[in-house]
Amino acid sequence: MAFRKFLYGRWIGAGYAIKGAWILLKTEPSIQVQAVIGVIMTAAGILFDITQTEWLFQIVAIGMIMSLEGLNTAIEAIADFVHPDFHVKIGLIKDVAAGAVFITAVTAIIIGLIIYVPYIMDLLD
Repeated sequence: MAFRKFLYGRWIGAGYAIKGAWILLKTEPSIQVQAVIGVIMTAAGILFDITQTEWLFQIVAIGMIMSLEGLNTAIEAIADFVHPDFHVKIGLIKDVAAGAVFITAVTAIIIGLIIYVPYIMDLLD
C-alpha cells in the first residue's frame, strides 16, 4: 500500500511539473526563444545526421538552458513577490540568476559550434 501511495504521489507531482513546463512555454518569451532554437538545432541534427554522442551533448545542452531559464523565471518571480519595489540585493539576486543562464547559453553555443562547424566545413569543401 505504501508503494502505491508513493507512485500516486509521483504521478501527481509529474502533473504539476508538466503544468509548470506548459505555463513557461506559454507565457515566457525567453523560454519560447530557447524552444525555437532547440527545434532548429534538432532539425540541424537530423539534417547533418550527427552521431549518437553529439546527440547526447546537444540534448543535454538544450535541456540545461531551458531548465535554467525556468529556474531564472522562478527566482525572478519569488524576488518580485518578496520585494516588489527596487532593492539592490534583489537586483543582485536577479543578476546572478541571469548570469547562470548566460553561462549555460554560452556553453550551449560552444557545444553547437564543436558539433556543427566540422559538418559545415565538409559542405564547403
